Amino acid sequence: MKSDNSIKSQSFSKERIFDYVQKFSFPRLCGTDGEKKAVDLTVKTFKEIGFDVDQIEREPFEFSDFYSTTLIKLIGIISLNALLIFVLALYIYPFFTFFIIGLMSLIIFVIVKGLKHPEEKGFWTEYFGNTLQATNVFVKIPAKSMPRGKAGNIIISAHLDSKSQSFKTAWRILSYKIWLFCGIILGVFYIVSLLNTYRIVEFNFIILQIGIWTLTVLISFSNLILILLNTHNKSPGALDNASGMSIVFELSRFFNDRPLNNFNLWFCQFSGEELGTMGSRIFVNNREDQFVKGKIFQLNFDMVSARYKRKNRVEYLKSYGFIPRKKVAPILSKYLDKAASEENINLYGFHLTTGFHLDSVPFHLRGYSAVDITTRAAAFYTHNKNDTPDKVDPQVLVEAYIVGRKVILMLDKDYKVLCENH
Repeated sequence: MKSDNSIKSQSFSKERIFDYVQKFSFPRLCGTDGEKKAVDLTVKTFKEIGFDVDQIEREPFEFSDFYSTTLIKLIGIISLNALLIFVLALYIYPFFTFFIIGLMSLIIFVIVKGLKHPEEKGFWTEYFGNTLQATNVFVKIPAKSMPRGKAGNIIISAHLDSKSQSFKTAWRILSYKIWLFCGIILGVFYIVSLLNTYRIVEFNFIILQIGIWTLTVLISFSNLILILLNTHNKSPGALDNASGMSIVFELSRFFNDRPLNNFNLWFCQFSGEELGTMGSRIFVNNREDQFVKGKIFQLNFDMVSARYKRKNRVEYLKSYGFIPRKKVAPILSKYLDKAASEENINLYGFHLTTGFHLDSVPFHLRGYSAVDITTRAAAFYTHNKNDTPDKVDPQVLVEAYIVGRKVILMLDKDYKVLCENH
């Protein structure tokens, strides 16, 4: 391991980081020749960085696109029909409305349960989805001082695939929020309407009707967006996610000849993220015997920077959910904040109620500490043909790289506190 002074003086290249973005900015949807080209180019790039051929692993896998395409349309159609039934039943027999609500809730619950492991083949995926092939590419740098079975694991990841859709990411997230919050409020209006019908409470009838119909129209609009949301292969994917790939490549370059003492390092370019985080799910599934809870940390880089937006900065997902709010990765959050402070970089933790589904999800499902480093403003450019390299800010990529590098070194230094005494 080189001295601290040598590490601090090691110079990264802003131009090289941006070159990675330009190199991978071409359509590369899973199952297409573009994705295969990206896989080959990823292997070539790791070789150019200095990794030996036997260090670079390809991990091919198959999956169904049912959960990322057909299921979204199915939910939209079910919800739209349910709304029609709700409205009709409300004026015919109110209790029937609540029976339908209960039935729809049960169907949605079953669907959500199935979403936990969409990478596994089943009835829906086999008969109502297309089977696609994709490939993860990664390198592993073993811990220098710690025995294989005792060392922890730090996964630095991004995704190599891209996609375009009928609507930008920002509009899709907005439609999810409209569907969720308006649905909750509409349920309250239905309950009040029922209580008002049986004179249990007194409420203005006109206000009730205006509220019910306004919310019904808004939810119907959001469902139509989901139904019309088609996936294409037109996006160059510069922000989403050549930006994240570039940071992973540059971090792998730094640590290639600087192995950590206590952690194995994995530099992963996952595939299939845009169609259900399939690559990261397969990666975690295949290594459950190697990963020990409490000794796993993941830094996932996705959609970093947004050059022409006011909030063009490094951010990370700190908490999510409506009520209650749930912290994503409290330990990593503290390290991220501390690293940014020591490096004099402005870093912003943010909260989301809904909308993001990134490659940290499979790690969270197993209780591993994982965090997404991103830029929310990038959502205004992504998932369409305008996601081009000019939207990427190399300076923000450099800042994300510096923070990520600092966190990795800090985790290694604090291994005993984090992993032996946790």
